[in-house]
Amino acid sequence: MKHYKTISEIHKGNGWAPPENPLFSINACNNACTLGNREFTSDAYMIGFKKLKSGIIRYGRTEYDHSEGSMMFVKPRQIIEIKDIEFEEKGFMILIHEDFLAGHELHHAIQKYGYFDYEVNEALHLSPKEETVIWELHDKVKAEYQNNPDEYSREIILSHIASILMYAQRFYKRQFLNRTDMSGKTVTRFNDALGAYYGQGYLQTKGLPSVNSIAEQLNVSSRYLSDLLRQETGKTAMDLIHISLISEAKNMLREGSQGVAEIAYGLGFENSSYFTRLFKKQTGMKPLEFKKMSLN
Repeated sequence: MKHYKTISEIHKGNGWAPPENPLFSINACNNACTLGNREFTSDAYMIGFKKLKSGIIRYGRTEYDHSEGSMMFVKPRQIIEIKDIEFEEKGFMILIHEDFLAGHELHHAIQKYGYFDYEVNEALHLSPKEETVIWELHDKVKAEYQNNPDEYSREIILSHIASILMYAQRFYKRQFLNRTDMSGKTVTRFNDALGAYYGQGYLQTKGLPSVNSIAEQLNVSSRYLSDLLRQETGKTAMDLIHISLISEAKNMLREGSQGVAEIAYGLGFENSSYFTRLFKKQTGMKPLEFKKMSLN
């Protein structure tokens, strides 16, 4: 698998002209902007917009959904596979070497955008108005990129990149609300997956359910799942797992036939102290206190 350490290597490998800046570039995408049929990684962030007529783009282990005008966000050292790509319309690809962000506030701010960890059917689909906003910012970045560099160039470019990322966050919020194939059904599917995990005895054989394991069952990335659930319920996937476990624990404590340690191990906890801390955090009392209150 090819790994590109520099922006120049990416340009050379794709037959593009050398970049204007060794740590940053912005490129128009037609059929030539595919990086060929290959798997690769790089030391760069990639922000792309494209409409696919055919072919696939895989990010991580799974296919990006590019059936509409969509954006993709790739962080350094993520595996990308591109195969038989044909675009319907123009697009663009912005490459930002991680060193270009060194010492800038965006170096830390970019970490908060969870969509760099999205995988399955999770590309950002833009409405026509949203496309206009992104293209306007693209044009501003491109104009500065092609201008003679000075002491303000990097700051101006990164300010526009920060705007693209912030707008993308807003547009994803809209997508969570509007895409009825996922939004509105996620909590039900999540609870069903948890119920199946309990019913198959995995608490005893595999331990506590993880966000990753539930996300895999639902065919989404763990970051996307948590963002969807937070949009619908105000709580993360881990919050909901804890709530579910404590609900099970309450039922078992009310029955009164098992001790706290037995219940803890039965629910997949490695030790009863962690179970006790989580129970008190969720309910405001220790398991034994809850048990005595329930039995009385």
